[in-house]
Amino acid sequence: ANFTAAVLAVAQPLLEASDGGAFLLFTSHRALRAAAALLREAAWAGGWPLLVQNDAPREQLRRRFRGSGRAVLLGTASFWEGVEVPGAALRLVLIDKLPFAPPDDPQVRARSQYLQSRGMNAFRDYQLPEAALALKQGVGRLIRSEDDRGVVAICDPRLLTRGYGRALLSSLPPMRPTRVLEEAVQLLQRCARELPAGRRAEDSTRPTPGAAAAAGGPA
Repeated sequence: ANFTAAVLAVAQPLLEASDGGAFLLFTSHRALRAAAALLREAAWAGGWPLLVQNDAPREQLRRRFRGSGRAVLLGTASFWEGVEVPGAALRLVLIDKLPFAPPDDPQVRARSQYLQSRGMNAFRDYQLPEAALALKQGVGRLIRSEDDRGVVAICDPRLLTRGYGRALLSSLPPMRPTRVLEEAVQLLQRCARELPAGRRAEDSTRPTPGAAAAAGGPA
């Protein structure tokens, strides 16, 4: 719960800059539920339609997200891939943790034991490539064409503090990385200004700006 609260502290200035138009992707249903509860109680998040996985069918949530232009959608595994929202409706993708499969998952444990029995490294040869693929798919929600722009924020410090972080970064589409919050905020503000009339913040109630630190990279 504390980590999820920290993730939302990162999300707040980014969401305010983008005026919604965001996917918040989580690696567990527990974190998803905690984030949804916190956002529903947060006064600063009241200005955007909040769409939460399992509140409606996935395709219905996607249509509502695209039609709004300012919605914030919370999802887990099934929203990391196969959900297409090209164009300005999606400007921000925030990922809470690196998508490593739980080591106590029976399938993961069996596969790892098999690889180890053959003298292979289960983490290097199985878990890391699977996480790289999942992360690439999550990031790919934002970049669907050469014309798409926005920010991907990855909140897991292991991306920068662990040796495997470089391998994960190298698996992603070309993006300009930054750890400077203001750079990401400025890009998102430009993206929000490009929204069609009727979808901008001045057409509704805009949340009060706040401050936090962010990790991620603008496309």
